[in-house]
Amino acid sequence: MAEELELVVGDLRFRAMAEGPDDGELVLLLHGFPQTWWEWRHQLTALGKAGYRAVAPDQRGYSPGARPDGVAHYAVGELVGDALGFADALGAERFHLVGHDWGAIVAWHVAAAAPERLRTLTIVSVPHLKAFARALSDPASAQATKSSYIADFQAPGAGDAMVADGGAGLRFAFSASGLDDDVEEHVRVLTQPGAIEAALNWYRAFDFQGGELGDIEVPTLFVWSTDDIAIAQEGAAWTADHVSGPYRFEVFDGVSHWVPEVAPDRLNELLLWQLEAHA
Repeated sequence: MAEELELVVGDLRFRAMAEGPDDGELVLLLHGFPQTWWEWRHQLTALGKAGYRAVAPDQRGYSPGARPDGVAHYAVGELVGDALGFADALGAERFHLVGHDWGAIVAWHVAAAAPERLRTLTIVSVPHLKAFARALSDPASAQATKSSYIADFQAPGAGDAMVADGGAGLRFAFSASGLDDDVEEHVRVLTQPGAIEAALNWYRAFDFQGGELGDIEVPTLFVWSTDDIAIAQEGAAWTADHVSGPYRFEVFDGVSHWVPEVAPDRLNELLLWQLEAHA
């Protein structure tokens, strides 16, 4: 059973859930939008049983004690600092990093900024940001169409419809995009006062067309799924151009964007392979 932790980073306090022995190698799992630590519940159990110390925090804006006002507080540099701060709070000089969706964007940036801190990098769904930017600007790619929602998310008050009626909009969005599993923990967190707008500030603070990210030298596993509503194939394929270290790319056919929850067994198998292959 997962253990609840509080991780203190600067003056912010983050809720996190953990499984596995205290002295196991740290595996830090970063969730995406509009989700919480709960998306990693299957991975926490598998990693803990394998002897790793698996920790999944509710990130900035999602944890009530880490919900500062203002878009600037959600810039990617702040999010990278949080991730490294989690590892520091857990006493880990080096650690394995796993990210999905927005957690993947943060993880890519951590790997570029502080490769000496990472044992391995596992990315789910989102390409290297230079590959993503290239696909976004390529008229032959579907990425611009798939990313059309971003402008709506960046508008002030964009989250109101998502959390109205007790989060009915969130539940519908999950179901319509292929996540029919238990989403109540996600809804519970994001319907808290200020949570949905804080989470959307990640979109408002980020330059999706900038692509300003260095190549990655950390051993990297990248998992992309063919039925992802948000990520086109081109950026996923072009990610190989931006990883100079050991690299494995896996495609899940017929799987939606919500890989950790809808394909947990296959993802867990690959994740454990990644950790053990680069021990």
